[in-house]
Amino acid sequence: MLDPAPASQTDVADMLTPDFVVIDVETACSRVSSICQVGIVGFRDGREIFEYETLVDPRDEFNVFNTRIHGITEQHVTGKPCFGDIHGIVDGHLSGRTTVAHSYFDKGALAAACRIHDRPPIETVWLDSVRVAQRAWPDLASHRLGGLAQYLGIAHKHHDALSDARAAGWVIVKAIDHTGIALDEWLKPPRKPGPAPRPAPTGPLSGERIALLGEPRDGRLANAIAALGGRIVSAVGNTTTMLVITGRAPFSYSVRNSGAYRRAEQYRRLGGTIRVVSEVELDLPAIAAGFTAA
Repeated sequence: MLDPAPASQTDVADMLTPDFVVIDVETACSRVSSICQVGIVGFRDGREIFEYETLVDPRDEFNVFNTRIHGITEQHVTGKPCFGDIHGIVDGHLSGRTTVAHSYFDKGALAAACRIHDRPPIETVWLDSVRVAQRAWPDLASHRLGGLAQYLGIAHKHHDALSDARAAGWVIVKAIDHTGIALDEWLKPPRKPGPAPRPAPTGPLSGERIALLGEPRDGRLANAIAALGGRIVSAVGNTTTMLVITGRAPFSYSVRNSGAYRRAEQYRRLGGTIRVVSEVELDLPAIAAGFTAA
């Protein structure tokens, strides 16, 4: 017999259509079709509106390596449904919607399980929360789900399907809030930055070679710096004179552990003259006003 969702959760799910759903699966062995646990969480307007979780009999062997990761054994799934039994439930939650997974492992596992159990493929629009996190917080040293959950203050029990799905969903919610980029925009391929703007022939920043951390080389800040004579460089090097850090928390843990910041600090320790400043400290409006007055 299947493990039904609590009635209160089902009622809420019937009333509200989620903006997106999140799925995570655990597998019994190296074959990605060997799904032994499924967790699904629906999100709407930045909050959870339903959850579904079940253990699954993978109809396959349990490898000790996988069991050490998630703790699920053959005894745990005795009497539980196989994937073929729950295919309709999973399809009902995912089909025709935007489905988030942290990496595309889960997408491949579902497709393989559908083939093995002779069920139709699940038609959904996939969104990889790893790529969202990389774009929202590009300077984090790692975008693994456990590290992201700790950094963002998300409660998380790693390698539990429902907890992993919930955490990946909150990564999306927090990324939307952090960047202002709406869900439909995340589904589009990210725009590749264009060439850096040419510096003005004269200006108070003439002679400066400036790298940016937190904004693209062709963005708002880059154009403002170039208009004052500064040259935008793609990366921190031994001729870089300034690293400008943008964002709400310019000297946060993620920034201090970024490659650009570490390289700048290394050059400073070796006697280089590179300055590391926030956008606020640089104060471009004041620089521009002083140049105009002069």
